Amino acid sequence: MEGTKQNKMGTAPMFRLILGMSLPAMFSMLIQALYNIVDSMFVSNYSNSILTGNDSLLSVNIAYPLQMILISVAVGSGVGVNSLIARRLGARHQEQADSAATHGFFLTFIDWFIFVLIGIFLAKPFISLYTNDQAIMDASVAYIRIVLIGSLGSNITCMLEKVLQSTGNMIMPMLSQLTGAVINIILDPIFIYTFDLGVAGAAIATIIAQHISAVLCLFFLFGKKQLVKIHVKGFRFRAETVKNIYVVALPAMVMQAIGSFMVMGINFIISLAHDTVAAKNAATNVFGVYFKLQSFVFMPVFGLNNGMVPIVSYNYGAQNKKRLTKTIKLAIMYAVCIMFIGIMLFQFIPDVLLKLFDASDHMLEIGIPALRVISLSFAFAGICIVISSSLQALGHGFLSMMISITRQLIILLPSAYILAKFGGIHAVWWSFNIAEIGSLTLSLLFFKHMYNKIIKHLGE
Repeated sequence: MEGTKQNKMGTAPMFRLILGMSLPAMFSMLIQALYNIVDSMFVSNYSNSILTGNDSLLSVNIAYPLQMILISVAVGSGVGVNSLIARRLGARHQEQADSAATHGFFLTFIDWFIFVLIGIFLAKPFISLYTNDQAIMDASVAYIRIVLIGSLGSNITCMLEKVLQSTGNMIMPMLSQLTGAVINIILDPIFIYTFDLGVAGAAIATIIAQHISAVLCLFFLFGKKQLVKIHVKGFRFRAETVKNIYVVALPAMVMQAIGSFMVMGINFIISLAHDTVAAKNAATNVFGVYFKLQSFVFMPVFGLNNGMVPIVSYNYGAQNKKRLTKTIKLAIMYAVCIMFIGIMLFQFIPDVLLKLFDASDHMLEIGIPALRVISLSFAFAGICIVISSSLQALGHGFLSMMISITRQLIILLPSAYILAKFGGIHAVWWSFNIAEIGSLTLSLLFFKHMYNKIIKHLGE
């Protein structure tokens, strides 16, 4: 009761509250995006007697879908715990909020063990689907095995950040991310160039940085007084709590993981649109680079959501319709502004962005029009992301999952295949705009349904 009474999510002025919670989260998400981008930038400049810089970059890009699945599970579990904690705090059920946090902490170890097995047994078969070049395959397998087997730090960091964010604490997660990112930037050139470990060195630097972030999160949560507590001693899993977590977590995982399958599908379609290995590799690198570059646009919006979701969940639990709806409206406005900045960057300096990754002339030829066309879809994506996260915050993650599945699997991949077949590689990029328009339509329909079913009746 005491923690809930002091919780700013039910009392603070809304405009200042959203900015106060979202800005640290946006910064934190931008820092998170740095991990993969920095790895790719350093790797693209590494070559030896076996690999060129573009080959090294390709090794990381091929491995990226598996890395995305790892992130999907870690973030999805955290989203489920975050939503449950915030709702329980809003309803003034402190003991249940603490139980949700404790369950989340122990679930991270189960997730980690699963990815250790994937790294040992499935990494090589997965990479072999995308390349027959032995040098690229060896580098890619080494990279993803290190990342997966050493993923405990990443899992703990993702979970504890979401636990802290659920209470309105956005500064400490930002500090842990910032520390990890700075350490990764320092260690990358040491392991890649000085120790001459190349692609594997990038992976080692990443997991060291992630484990240091995890230690900081543990210190913040256990070493300082927080609005929720993790009770390790005497802990027992409760089926009802696990169910309440995964009602939101599973759809969130699927939504994140779908992106991995989308990347695999687009890479396959790219291979169909090109006859030569060189052209295929250049196009694959362009898409891999785009996917990393767009994270600098999307991550601030995801950070905005990290700040918004606990506020929506808390006020849903507190039955405060006015604060809930105002939060969503302001979040949509902020998201659209962020996406507009992203569109401008991709429209006016696509060549500069691509050259950050030492892009070849072939990559620039394909990549400049690709970035300009795909970025037009950002105009619709910001609204979809906020609505989808709002549905998660209300405990209806299944609807969010359906939006993501429709966008990336039902609309994007089939339209990309058709456009590739009849228009070639340059036509493929228009499928992203088609998919975003479709998902925006579905998002608005789902939100209208949830408003009439739930939001409209809050406080009655």
